[in-house]
Amino acid sequence: MKPRLQTSLGQHLVMTPQLRQAIRLLQMSTAELEIELTEAVETNPLLDWSEPGQDAGPQRGADDERPPGEDPRDERAQGPEQQDHERVAAGEPDDWSPDEGPWTSSGSGGSFDDDDGGSPAERVAEADTLHGHLLWQLHLSHLSARDRRIGAALIDALEDDGYLREPLSVIAQTLRPEIEAAEDDILVVLHQVQRFDPVGVAARSLGECLQLQLSVLGDDTPGKALALTIAGTALERLPRSGVAGIAQELKRPLAEVEEAVHLLRTLDPKPGAQIGDLSHDTYVVPDCVVWRQRGVWRAALAGNTLPRITIHRGYEQMIRQCGDSDAGYLKAQLQEARWLLKSVEARGETLLKVMRCLLHQQAGFLEFGEQALRPLTLRDVAEQVGLHESTVSRAIARKYVRTPRGTLPMRAFFASGIDTDGGGEASSTAIQAMIRRLVENENPRKPLSDAKLADLLKASGIPVARRTVAKYREALNILSSHERVRIA
Repeated sequence: MKPRLQTSLGQHLVMTPQLRQAIRLLQMSTAELEIELTEAVETNPLLDWSEPGQDAGPQRGADDERPPGEDPRDERAQGPEQQDHERVAAGEPDDWSPDEGPWTSSGSGGSFDDDDGGSPAERVAEADTLHGHLLWQLHLSHLSARDRRIGAALIDALEDDGYLREPLSVIAQTLRPEIEAAEDDILVVLHQVQRFDPVGVAARSLGECLQLQLSVLGDDTPGKALALTIAGTALERLPRSGVAGIAQELKRPLAEVEEAVHLLRTLDPKPGAQIGDLSHDTYVVPDCVVWRQRGVWRAALAGNTLPRITIHRGYEQMIRQCGDSDAGYLKAQLQEARWLLKSVEARGETLLKVMRCLLHQQAGFLEFGEQALRPLTLRDVAEQVGLHESTVSRAIARKYVRTPRGTLPMRAFFASGIDTDGGGEASSTAIQAMIRRLVENENPRKPLSDAKLADLLKASGIPVARRTVAKYREALNILSSHERVRIA
């Protein structure tokens, strides 16, 4: 066949450095983003802090209003009475009731006036770990109770870098005698866990980890097909044979192999390390602010809590006067600065889009408390806002929203559901709130047993097994009935 050259025009999705930067910024907490921007200003001469009123940095969005009398940085220095007075002076609508609870910003993630055990929302605010992050996604998944038990065992077996190095036969042994599961059954659940965020977690080898990350890319991504082949069959030989050796082994053009290897190098070999212990954080800075105006819940980015950056106009103008070498350096720095600003802006837009969806779905939660929390999963939000589940997971990870009920983790707006006799669903968090209320109103001389609590919930149209009630009661740090007996 006679060799020939041909050109083609098409659209491709590539994991560019800019896309990787946007993903990395999206999953950062506010404190981490502040550190990231500070380092960027220190290392890039084209970036500078913007003055108040200067148009730069992350924005709220053109159609957003500033919360009445609101500066998120002032809450740590003011008491509830001072804040309430300022809201009234700023024209706060009458439907905002100070009785709903003061605005707080503490490491506990706000208060719902609950018992000493704290609310489920507060427990979600605990420091993220990889295992906790995965278990949370498992709890919101559509797996059966049996498969969730298997998934929990798999997650428990993961190492800190996110890899599963325990054989499936060992996982099967840890599940016995409660669950008898064949290795094929465990493998099916493992494939579900591998779809959780971060992508590539629960892999059994580096090759499988890279293949999982490649699988989420578009089929038209340049080099994807060959990169999958290399990750599955030739990855271990790549350092020894080099690109040329792999090209000869696979009988593929050198340029194609170089393209595939370049794509592999853009992936993360240890995705589990993205999520670590945040217990060193001493306070919470909200990413969003929620308030009610004329009966409508509104959301805005808490932009004043972030350092605002802008392009240094002096250096930008200097590019035209510099020589070729200096101009090239400044142009590269200018491009990086623009990418960073766009990534920060995209982060804010995604957060706001997700928060508005949460407001639409969980307005009852903000107005009436946990008993009104509706079942809501990552998949539900992803479908409504047109994003991937992993993107929604990154957007809400370690993010907090300031509400009239306190500063809450965005995860507090999610809950798994249980079918009710009326044909609807009740969230697990709402059921826990009902159990707490029943226990608070019980006769202290004759506390309600788990079986009695289950009967009362069933009478309310929520069929919950006694063992489920026991699990929820323990999660709420409520003692068993015989330990709650009070004689006097």
